Amino acid sequence: MPFQIQPLREFLVSPALPPALGRLGELAHNLMWTWDHNIRSLFRRLDPVLWKACVHNPVLMLGRLPQATLEKAAADPRFVALYRRACERFDGYMSQKSDSGGRLIAYFSMEYGLNESLAIYSGGLGVLSGDHTKASSDADIPLVAVGLLYQKGYLQQLLNPDGWQQERYPVNDFYTWPVKPVKDKDGNDLRVTVRLPGGPLHIKVWRMDIGRIGLYLLDTNIAENESPDYRDITDQLYGGDIHTRIRQEIVLGIGGIRALKAMGYQPTVFHMNEGHSAFLAVERIRWLMKEHNLSFEEAYDATRQNNVFTTHTSVPAGIDLFDPGLVYDYFHEYCREAGITFDQLLSLGRRSPHDVHERFSMAILAIKASSYRNAVSRLHRFVSQEMWQDLWPKLPVWEVPITSVTNGVHLPSWLNGDLALLYDQYLQPDWRDRYMDNGTWDLVKDIPAGELWEAHKRRKRRLIAFVRERVLASAMERKASAAEMRRLSDVLDPDAFTIGFSRRFATYKRATLLFRDVARLKKLMNNPKMPVQIIIAGKAHPKDHPGKTLIREIVQLSRDPEFAKRLVFLEDYDMQVARELVQAVDIWLNNPRRGEEACGTSGMKAGINGVLNLSILDGWFDEAYEYSGGWAIGDREPYSEDQDEIHATAILSLLENEIVPMYFESRDEGVPVEWMERVRQSLLRLSPQFNSQRMIGEYMSQLYEPAHMAYVEAAKKNFQAARERTQWQANVNRVWENVRFVDLGPGPERALISGRPISIRAAVDLSGLSPSDVRVEAVVGRVGPSGTLEETTVFTLPPSEQREGVWVFGKEFVPHQTGRLGYSLRVSPNHYDDPLTRPCNAPLKWG
Repeated sequence: MPFQIQPLREFLVSPALPPALGRLGELAHNLMWTWDHNIRSLFRRLDPVLWKACVHNPVLMLGRLPQATLEKAAADPRFVALYRRACERFDGYMSQKSDSGGRLIAYFSMEYGLNESLAIYSGGLGVLSGDHTKASSDADIPLVAVGLLYQKGYLQQLLNPDGWQQERYPVNDFYTWPVKPVKDKDGNDLRVTVRLPGGPLHIKVWRMDIGRIGLYLLDTNIAENESPDYRDITDQLYGGDIHTRIRQEIVLGIGGIRALKAMGYQPTVFHMNEGHSAFLAVERIRWLMKEHNLSFEEAYDATRQNNVFTTHTSVPAGIDLFDPGLVYDYFHEYCREAGITFDQLLSLGRRSPHDVHERFSMAILAIKASSYRNAVSRLHRFVSQEMWQDLWPKLPVWEVPITSVTNGVHLPSWLNGDLALLYDQYLQPDWRDRYMDNGTWDLVKDIPAGELWEAHKRRKRRLIAFVRERVLASAMERKASAAEMRRLSDVLDPDAFTIGFSRRFATYKRATLLFRDVARLKKLMNNPKMPVQIIIAGKAHPKDHPGKTLIREIVQLSRDPEFAKRLVFLEDYDMQVARELVQAVDIWLNNPRRGEEACGTSGMKAGINGVLNLSILDGWFDEAYEYSGGWAIGDREPYSEDQDEIHATAILSLLENEIVPMYFESRDEGVPVEWMERVRQSLLRLSPQFNSQRMIGEYMSQLYEPAHMAYVEAAKKNFQAARERTQWQANVNRVWENVRFVDLGPGPERALISGRPISIRAAVDLSGLSPSDVRVEAVVGRVGPSGTLEETTVFTLPPSEQREGVWVFGKEFVPHQTGRLGYSLRVSPNHYDDPLTRPCNAPLKWG
């Protein structure tokens, strides 16, 4: 390496802000500017060219602004008025604090998508985490977030002349970001430490303010870590080898807990957004064992009460798995110091605790260590229940204790400005505070179709200008020919029907499905009366060669003369590209294999901007299709190989015969009347349902609040409830083998009349347990063609009497269904009041 000069001393120089604009730095360091128009426009107005060059990062911009520009702005009464309005908006927002009642949610995620200038995200998971924190701030949810501060973040995409994806990793300069080091009580940068096989790892803690929410970001690239391997732990998001991955997850889970404790936080709920942070559960167990003298089993029971796990994965391949030997290398010393056996640790991350060859799963650790688990759409709940059913082998799939909270998007971050202006004119004055009120959105009916259409056309013209500028910049970087530059300067037509498709280029998303019949697609796109164009964007993982191959195929197709101005691949997909696309294309195409897209929030972002959806019935769209104004590709059938051809044909048929003609025909003074009615339906039905305020409200009521209350109860009297429950469970386990149904009763008559009660009775040998120790249940339902129960109802049979050492449980039941019905009986331990909190492998016997 050539000689480089190292600084003897470091110091920070801040811009000299004029007194009249003294709070610009404060406004820049709170990410409220990512969604508040008043604050964002303040920075843009200072210097629009520099704002764009700084990728919309106001901290970087203030550091580069000439002093003369600041002085000129301070002397401009119009700008000062705008500045004061932004300060008033900021102060009013920040002052709206309510009593948390002792609640505090700690939210852990591997990535956060907050703004395109902050490269600590890769895709949907990160953007969802960003929207989650923004919505928590808006709703004044008592939440603190934890993540990693990546020196290089995720890849920047470059395409070579052949269209093959290459990667670049620019180094992030955190001192030009809206992030500040956390200080300890002595005024020094806060450090926490975790032990790795090579010795102690030191972690620096930074804070980023997201409205009223603090996001703490962990950084290992500091001088105290002499090893380059240690410094590089937080180098790249999803980079490096398996050692990098387990180290990152140790830093996030264990280091994150230690950072919160060092700062004095005492969360009452811990939310693991995906399994990456699941080691936090182990650290919490260790801490309770040490501080409250609990056994491993007692600490596990206590911490499980208030752990929440959200799964975003639909396929096993998306789950982190570690070989037992690797886990041993990183945790045998940790376990010894904590008083945990290594087998106890491994059992938490395995389906079969005693299978010595099974790898350690972070998702299973998160599932086993949580009482509350959720998928991110209703369909994804069913997929997840099937995927994890073997952790509850004696439960039917539909009863596997995983619920769902369908994702939502942060409207202020994703709604386009032209629509917002129309809403200011036609909706209630406080519409921004009433996103979930259907009455608010009903007023969309009052907006004239012509005004909605003109607003959309403005966004479309802006999109095309953005695309041309971006593709020309990419072409210049790869030294394209003059002819290529001329072609790219004139791509896309503001009057053409525009299809948007942007995704991570995983093969299950089927990015080239639309191109299976190229000749038919060319005919559709080059119809002179109804022209069609397509804008595509997306990245493949650096190691995903099939995904890179798909990108190259599309890029090479875009150079075909018959596609040349109508098919564009936008390089380096990021949040800015996503925002421009979802706010301005005419239709949003989504065609993954059904069941493999957990939610798919980009379609929501399109829908709230009046962009109609053309999608497989997967993820969120499976819930929204009937009222979305959009179109479905195929039905709800399970995926099979021949569906690629079927769905490709269906997409083209819908475009040719229904969608494109509707867009161009039936126009009244240039406005496509029927099309705009669908747009209106999309706006007024999707906006109140698929926003992050609804999402965060459901998290609070269904998961956070019950978890908080469960922990408060468990922690009483130095965790006496956890001690007693663990002892009770041990007593149940000792005799459970002998608990059995002795008599299942005579059963109902073979032929019954609807509405008449039937008596369900069972005698159970409890082997010394009391009736209050168990729950005896009847599962009643329709007997399906395969002889199994369907459309079931579960109810508890109370104890009625004791006979000859056994207990009789029974109840009268009135069937309201007709046809072939049946019931089954089961018995299980009784201290889990909520079926959703049932632990894995909980004892259960069927009659």
